[in-house]
Amino acid sequence: MQVAAIQMVSGTRLEDNLAAARALLEQAAHGGAELAVLPEYFCVMGHKDTDKLALGEAAGEGLIQRFLATAARELKLWVVGGTLPLQTATPERVRNTTLVFDPSGACVARYDKIHLFYFDNGREQYHEGRVIEAGDRPVQFDLPSRGGHTWRVGLSVCYDLRFPELYRAHASAGADLLLVPSAFTHTTGQAHWEVLLRARAVENLAYVLAPAQGGVHENGRHTWGHTMLVDPWGVVLAEQDQGAGVVQGTLDPERLRSVRLQLPSLSHRVL
Repeated sequence: MQVAAIQMVSGTRLEDNLAAARALLEQAAHGGAELAVLPEYFCVMGHKDTDKLALGEAAGEGLIQRFLATAARELKLWVVGGTLPLQTATPERVRNTTLVFDPSGACVARYDKIHLFYFDNGREQYHEGRVIEAGDRPVQFDLPSRGGHTWRVGLSVCYDLRFPELYRAHASAGADLLLVPSAFTHTTGQAHWEVLLRARAVENLAYVLAPAQGGVHENGRHTWGHTMLVDPWGVVLAEQDQGAGVVQGTLDPERLRSVRLQLPSLSHRVL
C-alpha cells in the first residue's frame, strides 16, 4: 500500500493552512497514495496556546472537519487529520484530536491525545496542559487496502511517542501500522525524534509513519520536521528534513510477515 506523510510549516491563518494542506493532499493522491496523514496542528500554529480555543469545533461539525471529509471524498483517499482542536465541556480547554476519514468522507475513528507535552529548559517552555484536556484511551482502526490486505492502524500524537506502553497496547490489539503526527520542537527532535520512531517500530515489529511540522513558523517557533516512514526492522524508508512536502513510501505485508516470523518477539512477552 502506498502511503504519504505530509510535512507542513503551518502559520497562524486557518484558511492559508487548509489551502496548503489541500495542495499537499492532492500531491499525495496523484502520487498513488491510499493513505495520507497530516501533521499535528496542521490547521494552525498560533501566536499563543490559547489561539486554539477560538478554532475549537464540536465533534462532527465545523470548517476543519468539513475540509478533511471533502478532501477524502474528492481525492478518494484515507485522510488522517493530524490534529485539530475539538471542544470540551469547558471553554478553557479543547481536545487535541486526530480524526480519520475514509474515501467516502465518513469519519471512522477519533483519537484524543493522551500525553500532554511539558518542557522547560530555561530558554523554551511548553505546557500543553494549560489549554488541552487529555484523552484517556488508545484507538485503532482497520484500513482495507486496494491490494487486499487490511492494515490495523494505531493512533498516537507527538509527545505520546515517549510512552512505549501506548504502542504496546496498540500491538496487543494487532496494530501493524503506527501513526505519529507531530510538531516536535527543534531542540527535542534533534535529540530524540529518530531514535524514538525507530524504537517504536522495532519493539512492536510494525511500520511507523510520522508526519511532522518542519521549519520556522510565523509565530517564531522552530519545529524539527524529519517526517519519515520506518519499516518493522527499524529501517528509515523515506524522510524529509525541513520544509513543506510529501514523504511517500510503500507498506509491504510480506515484509511485515517475514520480520515477524524471523523474530517473533511479540509472542515472547513475559511481563
